[in-house]
Amino acid sequence: MRQYKKVETTELDKVFCNRCGKEILREADFLHVEKRWGYFSGKDNEVHEFDLCEECYDAWISDFSIPVEKK
Repeated sequence: MRQYKKVETTELDKVFCNRCGKEILREADFLHVEKRWGYFSGKDNEVHEFDLCEECYDAWISDFSIPVEKK
């Protein structure tokens, strides 16, 4: 989840992990996902967007049946 503050232009103020709710510090790396669902899905043309801190990303991918490919 992202919070924005109004200034003359809109700028990113804070980033929160959608899974654990903790604020992600500016110097930390994190995963941002934005997905526009296509037709014939149950979410026709909806855009889903979320952020995960590294800890929650690691917990999420540990449940994958096929491991994430690392290069």
